[in-house]
Parts: sequence; C-alpha cells; structure tokens
Amino acid sequence: MTRIAICPGSFDPVTNGHLDIIERGSRIFDEIIVTIFNNQSKHPLFTIEERIKLIEQATEHIPNVSVDSNSGLLIDYAKEKNVNVILRGLRAVSDFEYEMQITSMNRKLEQNIETFFMMTNNQYSFLSSSIVKEVAKYNACVSDLVPPVVEKALQEKFQ
Repeated sequence: MTRIAICPGSFDPVTNGHLDIIERGSRIFDEIIVTIFNNQSKHPLFTIEERIKLIEQATEHIPNVSVDSNSGLLIDYAKEKNVNVILRGLRAVSDFEYEMQITSMNRKLEQNIETFFMMTNNQYSFLSSSIVKEVAKYNACVSDLVPPVVEKALQEKFQ
C-alpha cells in the first residue's frame, strides 16, 4: 500500500519552515502532495501559479513531492485524490489550538482521514510567511528564512 500525504497550506511564500516539514515528511511517506489552498481571509502576495512554480523549484531535489492547488474543502480534495493522511506542521502551542479545531472538523466530515502533526525544527519555530513578507518588504535579508528562488521572487515583488 502506497502511503500518500497531503501537505496543505497557503504557502505565500513557501519558507524554510515549510520545506523542513515537507522534506521530513518525504522520508516517512511514499508521496507528498503539497497543495496550495486559497485562504480567503489572507491577501496573497503571489498568485497561485507563482506559488506552484516556487514550491516546485524549492522541492525539485525531493523526488516524491508533487505540487497542486485547490479552492475547495481539504477533506473533499483528499477524498478526490484517494488520500487518507494530512501532514501539518506545528510551530508553537498557539498553532496546536487552531490545528485541533481544524482537525476536529475534518474528523467530523470524514473520520477515515487522519492528520499527522510534525513539530517544526526549533530554528524555524518563529517563522511564518507573513513575517517573511513583512521583513522582505523593507529589504531585510531573508536568505536564511526562504529558499533562494523565493528570496529572488520577493526581491522582484518589492522592487
């Protein structure tokens, strides 16, 4: 049986914290589908197409990772892809509270889909896409926070 996990998020942009979860997950699961979901409450800097391209470039060294996008419910997408594991990263206790709510709702909608939580490496525990965008906007160095392709894309966006 092939073990496939969906790693969902808005990834605006993908950070080294995201990559940490994706890389570690790729050693546990046979395949990881990194799926960009459009979060209506956020105002994205990058289009879905730009985010797909950035994640593809940032994960090209991981052979069992693919990238997709979806605008519906995560549970419906998982059922459509015939996947029964959702891979989520946790940075802090505050993440756990939010993720517990989402996981509980997902469980209510489909009890056969499990959520697999992975703690982010401590060096990325403070890191979020929002923080990266904020500091990049003021030309601060983000080279140790994001992959090189994302750093370049951020510089181009904020020129």
